[in-house]
Amino acid sequence: MTGRDDSIAGLGARHGPRYRWLLLLAVMTGTVASVMSATVVNVAIPDLSQVFGLSQGRAQWVSSGFMVAMTVSMLTTPWLLARHGYRRTYVGAMMVLMAGGVAGGLASTYPVVLAARVVEGLAAGVVQPIAAIVILRAFERHEQGRASGFFGMGVVLAPALGPSIGGVLVDWFGWRSTFFMVVPVCLTAIWLASRFVPTSAPGGAAADRHGPRLDWTGLVIGTAATLCLLNGLLEIRGGDRLLAAGLLGSAVVLFASLVAWLRRAGRLGTPALMNLGLFGHRTFAFGSIVSFIFGVALFGSTYLVPVYMQIGLALPPSSVGAILLPAGAVLAVTIGVSGRLVNRVPIHVLLGCGLGMLALSFALMPTVKLGAGLLLVAAWTILGRMGLGLVMPALNLGSMRPLPNALIPQGASTINFLRTLGGAAGVSLCALVLEWRAAVHGASLIAAAASPQRLAAFNETFLLLAAVCALAMLAAWQLRSPPGIESA
Repeated sequence: MTGRDDSIAGLGARHGPRYRWLLLLAVMTGTVASVMSATVVNVAIPDLSQVFGLSQGRAQWVSSGFMVAMTVSMLTTPWLLARHGYRRTYVGAMMVLMAGGVAGGLASTYPVVLAARVVEGLAAGVVQPIAAIVILRAFERHEQGRASGFFGMGVVLAPALGPSIGGVLVDWFGWRSTFFMVVPVCLTAIWLASRFVPTSAPGGAAADRHGPRLDWTGLVIGTAATLCLLNGLLEIRGGDRLLAAGLLGSAVVLFASLVAWLRRAGRLGTPALMNLGLFGHRTFAFGSIVSFIFGVALFGSTYLVPVYMQIGLALPPSSVGAILLPAGAVLAVTIGVSGRLVNRVPIHVLLGCGLGMLALSFALMPTVKLGAGLLLVAAWTILGRMGLGLVMPALNLGSMRPLPNALIPQGASTINFLRTLGGAAGVSLCALVLEWRAAVHGASLIAAAASPQRLAAFNETFLLLAAVCALAMLAAWQLRSPPGIESA
């Protein structure tokens, strides 16, 4: 339209050696928008519960509904990139994300809020794998750790600053303001995309709008399986146990059907939502297991920690943000350091140390008592964020480096899918266990005043997350690879 060459080669020639960093900045901004939309609304969940008269189980669908949509849409990213190219895919996702934020902020009923969150999740899922593809395709091997660290430092500003700003906005302007936060970030991402994101598909090939069709059958089966899994988890407590068993059984059958469908597509050479050949690479296979378990702990805690501070410890939203902000800054610094360590320290060592620190932070949460100073809460939160910082760059790079270039888009979407699927289950699991333990202790999660019984329910949920992290450590140990794979 402009007569310019906006392929990756043309943009590289126009902007010189710095171009790959400008491209990373552009996709990082969109990822910040998607991560912010995923986390900032968690601060407003207690207010949403009161405004719409929701139980904890229904209120948590503000988070898990987003997660379901994001989980499934991630698998469409390779097809969208091949069909429409980087720029159209990226800008389209940003526009949908922004529309969801505006709709949520203007909503007057809970179903509209939930629908807006699903729309946001669909857009966020498409964006999430793109950065990993860019890092592995645009940067040389010796630069990938530094690029991943730079990207991670930027992206963690979203969960670091988001709850802090969101807490202040909830106090001053109410829950609606948290939805509007994403709009300026999306606009910035769209502007950067128009300058630095190529119109070509991964690998420099031209986008083929008449290429293979999307695997709709696989997408429908995957969506149905994920919904059955999460609804089954919600029905275990406070619902129909027979229905819960039916939903969980259906989820198992549907996920098995999805694998069978993908295997059939692989044999026949027809378009498939996921390439199962990825799991023939040992490092990727074990990295996927770690990603799933890590997702349970990561997203479960992202949901649980702000709710714990507000409901368990009776802190105002602004205080929650004040605690999470220094932890986010430490996370950003740790990711930068970890990115440089990826080429020097074995992947399984970095992952083991990071997951161990995360498990320890959860295990220490029960030491916080009602009326205790905020310093102890901040200390354990910072410890956990340091663990996250060690895990994040190592997990993606360590899992996908052995893949051939042609499989990198599929690998990025698949490993993000598995991590987010674990996250969607983790959010539901935390809400489920929290309600269960609160009922056991005879505590109410909606009463205004905090109580030792309610705090005990939160503490036991944190101990569950500690056990999940310990399980991930066992899987991470299997990421030991032959010489030449873990070191550059």
